[in-house]
Amino acid sequence: MKRQRKIRLDNIYRVMLYVLPGILCFSYYPIIRFGASESMNFELSLPLIWLVFFDIVALVLMLQKRKFFCKKNKKWLWLLFPIFVTISVLWSLNFVRGVLTAGILWLIYFAGYAMWQLRSTLTDAGFRKVFWKVFFGSYLVVCTWCLIQCAMDLAGVSREISLLCEGCTYKMFGFPHPNGFAIEPQFMGNLLIAPAVVAGWLMINDIESKQKWKHALLYLVFSIGIFLTFSRGAIYAFAVAMIFLTTFEAVRQKSWKVCRTFVVAIVAFLFTLNMQGVMAQLSPTNDTYISGVAKVLNHLSLGIIDIRSNEHGNIAPAEEKKTAVTEEPETKEAVFDGYVVESTETRVKLSDAAVKVWKNNFGNMMIGVGLGGAGQALYVNSLSSSPKEIVQNEYASLLVEIGLVGIALFVLTVVLIIRVMLRNEVTSMLITLVVAYSITLLFFAGLPNALHIYLLPALFIALYGRNSYRK
Repeated sequence: MKRQRKIRLDNIYRVMLYVLPGILCFSYYPIIRFGASESMNFELSLPLIWLVFFDIVALVLMLQKRKFFCKKNKKWLWLLFPIFVTISVLWSLNFVRGVLTAGILWLIYFAGYAMWQLRSTLTDAGFRKVFWKVFFGSYLVVCTWCLIQCAMDLAGVSREISLLCEGCTYKMFGFPHPNGFAIEPQFMGNLLIAPAVVAGWLMINDIESKQKWKHALLYLVFSIGIFLTFSRGAIYAFAVAMIFLTTFEAVRQKSWKVCRTFVVAIVAFLFTLNMQGVMAQLSPTNDTYISGVAKVLNHLSLGIIDIRSNEHGNIAPAEEKKTAVTEEPETKEAVFDGYVVESTETRVKLSDAAVKVWKNNFGNMMIGVGLGGAGQALYVNSLSSSPKEIVQNEYASLLVEIGLVGIALFVLTVVLIIRVMLRNEVTSMLITLVVAYSITLLFFAGLPNALHIYLLPALFIALYGRNSYRK
C-alpha cells in the first residue's frame, strides 16, 4: 500500500513538471485579485499557485524517499542569501511587500532544491520524451495565441477579449505587439527565450538531419515570437545569448557550421519586420508598410537607424494609405513615430534614483533599505511619484534593498549555480540561459511575473543531471 502511494505521488510530481512550461506562460492571465494598498497590488497567478502545490508534493515525496536532507558538506552556503534577505525584512520600508517577496523566494529555493534532490525521477527516457513534447508544444500554442491577438486587435476586437495590454495595441506604433498571457510584451518575449535557446542548442548539437530541420523550424518560430513582441529587453538578451552560444559551440566543435543559427535568426527578424510593416498598413492608423518598418528599425536601434520621412515626424502620410482607409472621414495617427526615448530615460532615471538612495548613508550601502522597500524608499526621498513605482532594473533594486552584503551573497549564489552547471552535460545551453536572463534583469525587477527565470534553469539542471537528451 505504501509503495502504491509513493508511485502515485511520483506520478503527480512528474505531471506537475510536465505542465510547468505551459503554466509559466499564464504569468498574468488569469489573475486573482485581493485588493491593493498604497504601495502594491495583492494578486495571485497560476504559476504562484502551481509553485505552492508543487512544493507541498515535493516535500512529501522527499520525506518518503528520505531525500530531504543533503549529505554533502557546504550546502549551507546556498542558504546564506535567502536567510539574509529574509532578515532584511525586519528593517524594510515596506514590511508587507518584503514578507511576501521573501515567501516567494523561499518557495523558489525549495522548488529548485527538490528538483535536484529528486532528479533520479526525471532521468528516464520516457519522461524526457514527453516533457520536450509538452515543453515545445506549450510555447507553440502561446506563439499562435500571440498571432491571434494581433489579428484581433487589427480587427477592432476589444482588449477585454484579446487580453492585449493598453500599450500593446496598434494605436501605439501603428501595429500591435502581443503580450500573450503575460502582463507586458517584455515578459512574453522573455518567456520565449528558453524554448528558443533550447531549440537553437539542439539544432547545433543534434547529429540527425531530420531532427536538425525540426529544431531549426522550432528555433525559427520562437525567434519570430520574440521579435513580434517588440520588446527590446527580450530581443537584446536573445541576440547576445545566441551570439554567446554559437561562438561557444564554434570554438568547442572547431567548426563554423554552427553559425547557421545566425541565418535562421536573421530570416526570423526579416519575416517579422515585414509582418509588422503589413500590420501597420492594415491598421486603422495613417501608417503604411514603409512607416511600420521604419519605426521598428528606429526603435530597436535606439534611434540610430532612421529611415523615416516627413520632417514633422509623421512618417505615414494618409495619402499613401489604401483607398479603403483614405475614404474614411478621419485617419488616426499612432502615438509613437519611432524610438520611444521616454522608455529608456525612465529606466535610467529610476536606476539612478536607486543608486542615489543607496548612497544616502552607510547603513543603506551595507545592508540596504530592506527587501521590498525600494519603491517606498524612492517615494519618501521624492525620487518617484508613487510608492507603487518600482526600480525597473533588478540589480539596482537589489543594491538599494539589500546593500553590499546582500549583493556579495547574491554573487556567491550565482557562483554556486554556475559550478553546478559546469558539471552538467548541457553546460553551454544552461550558461546561455544564464547570460540571457542576466541581461533581461536590466529591464525589470520582481519575482511573480518572472518565475520562469528561476524555475526553468533549475529544472534543466536536474533533467540533464545524468544523461543528455538526444531524441
